[in-house]
Amino acid sequence: MTSRVRSVTFDAHNPYELAGFWLQVLRTERPDDDQPGDPYASVPTESGTLLFEQNNDGKAGKNRLHLDLEPDGPRDEEVAWLLTLGATIGTDFRNPDGTGWVVMHDPEGNEFCVLRSATERAATS
Repeated sequence: MTSRVRSVTFDAHNPYELAGFWLQVLRTERPDDDQPGDPYASVPTESGTLLFEQNNDGKAGKNRLHLDLEPDGPRDEEVAWLLTLGATIGTDFRNPDGTGWVVMHDPEGNEFCVLRSATERAATS
C-alpha cells in the first residue's frame, strides 16, 4: 500500500482571506464551495491542495515546514510582485552574482522561500 500527500494544511485566523492570497500567488482559481466565514478554504495545486484551517491561536515561532516557490520568470520580479500582494521579506539571501533566495512571509506570517527560476539557475551553472 502506498500513501500520497493529499494536502498541506496551515492554521489561519481567516482561512478564506489567506487562501485568497495564495490563490493569487499560485495563479489558480478558488473552488466554488469555498465561502467567506467557512472554517476551511483550499487552494488547488498541480500536486495536491493547500488547505487553510480556522485556528485563532497566535503564531508561536518559525514554521517547521515551509513552501519553496520556483517562479517561471526572474526571481526578483516575483519577489517584487509578491510584495504587492501583501507578502513581506523576512530574510534576504540573494547574492551579488544572482544566486540565493528570499525568505518571505504571507499576510499571516507563514514563511516561504522564493528561489531562482530554472532559467536563472541554468545561466549560472
